[in-house]
Amino acid sequence: MKVKVIPVLEDNYMYLIIEEHTREAVAVDVAVAERLLEVAGREGVSLTTVLSTHHHWDHTRGNAELAHMLPGLAVMGADERICALTRRLEHGEGLQFGAIHVRCLLTPGHTSGHMSYFLWEDECPDPPALFSGDALSVAGCGWHLEDTAQQMYQSLAKTLGTLPPQTKVFCGHEHTLSNLEFAQKVEPCNEHVQAKLSWAQDRDDADVPTVPSTLGEELMYNPFLRVTEDAVRAFTGQVAPAQVLEALCRERARFQLAVEPPQPQVRALLALQWGLLSTHQEK
Repeated sequence: MKVKVIPVLEDNYMYLIIEEHTREAVAVDVAVAERLLEVAGREGVSLTTVLSTHHHWDHTRGNAELAHMLPGLAVMGADERICALTRRLEHGEGLQFGAIHVRCLLTPGHTSGHMSYFLWEDECPDPPALFSGDALSVAGCGWHLEDTAQQMYQSLAKTLGTLPPQTKVFCGHEHTLSNLEFAQKVEPCNEHVQAKLSWAQDRDDADVPTVPSTLGEELMYNPFLRVTEDAVRAFTGQVAPAQVLEALCRERARFQLAVEPPQPQVRALLALQWGLLSTHQEK
C-alpha cells in the first residue's frame, strides 16, 4: 500500500491510496479533481473509488467533477449530504481493494455523519493507516462540533483511541503548528508537546507536510486525546471527560480567534457557530 499526500486549497489534504500489485487506487476527500487525476496519471493507476470522510465542501467539492470524468466511479461515505454519493456506508462495514482491507469507523462529533477509514494489509510489515478527516488531526481535532461532546469523546477515546498505537494518522488539514501551540498552552510542562512543536516549526519553515503522525504519538501530546490527564482537567476546570472535551473545544475556538482574527462580520459569525456568543443578548 502506497499513500500519496496531496496538499490542496489553503491547508487541506487529499490522499491517493495505491494497491501496488493491482495498480488500483482509492482517493480520500477529493477537493480538487484535476489535481487528483494529475497525480493518479503520473502514478499510472486506475482510480475506482472515493472515500469521503464528511460532507464539508473543502473535502468533497471535487466529487461531482471527478464522477463526470470517470463514469462508474464509486463515491462512498456515511452522510447523504456528501456530493455525488453513490453508496452510503455503515459503521463497522468492511471494504477490500486488492490486498487492502478497509474498516469503516463512524466518528461523529465534527459532523454527525463523519466516517474515518482504517486500512491494513494482511501479512504486511507496514503499520496500518487511519484516514481521519477532521475527526482527529495532528495534535488536535475538528473542534467545531455538529454533534455533542459526548459523541465526540466516544469517537476519539473509544473508536479511534483504541486502534493500534503504531497506526499512521493521515488527517484532513495542515493545522499542526497552531494545534501544538494550543497544546502547549494546555500543558506547558509536557515535553512531548515541546519536542513536537519544535519539529513542526522546522517542517513549516521548510514547507513540508507534517502528516502522518502515529496514534501512539497523538496520545502523548494531543490534548483532545488526553482529557483524563490532571493537567488537561486543571486547564479546563472540568473533570468528566466529555465536559473536559467540550471546554477544550471552546478554548481552542477562542485561541484561533485570538491568533488569526478574521474580519468583524466573519468573526461574529464564527463566534456564534463555535458557541462563544448567544443568538440573543440577555436582558
